[in-house]
Amino acid sequence: MTEIIRDRIDVALVVNGEPVEARVPVGQHLIDFLRLELGLTGAHASCEHGVCGACTIRLNGEAVRGCLTLAAQADGAEVWTVEGLTDTGAIADLQAEFVARNALQCGFCTPGMLVAADELLARGGVPSRGEIREHLSGNYCRCTGYEAIVDAVAAVAAARAGRGARDGEGGA
Repeated sequence: MTEIIRDRIDVALVVNGEPVEARVPVGQHLIDFLRLELGLTGAHASCEHGVCGACTIRLNGEAVRGCLTLAAQADGAEVWTVEGLTDTGAIADLQAEFVARNALQCGFCTPGMLVAADELLARGGVPSRGEIREHLSGNYCRCTGYEAIVDAVAAVAAARAGRGARDGEGGA
């Protein structure tokens, strides 16, 4: 058996609702598989240490760091990227609020922020501003500061809860 075959593993997973089968290098990170092999470039590889959150994707319903997860670990899993969440309309309200409140500038962190925020909002209810900040604390933004991002998430939480979305709502 050649070295290249021994260093690869077969995986079967569902990405953005579509079945995917591939033979991947055993050490390839999931973010690199998504970006390089599947062309899903929304999430970014940045710090490669799980610190910045730019590579945040959803794996079996949980937001995870794609740079800390091996593609081989996703065998049998369901993966959602910002592209898939966008295509289904699942985060359309978040995206609209990010734009309306200028909660993005360069856009580099935005995909990870959206995936992380959607995970928080999927829990239901209206989180406080402190809870929003805590949940997003692993996602770094170097352009906007965080106030507009927290405002956008708070507005969507209130709207999803049927309370409307006015400036200043969303808790302390």
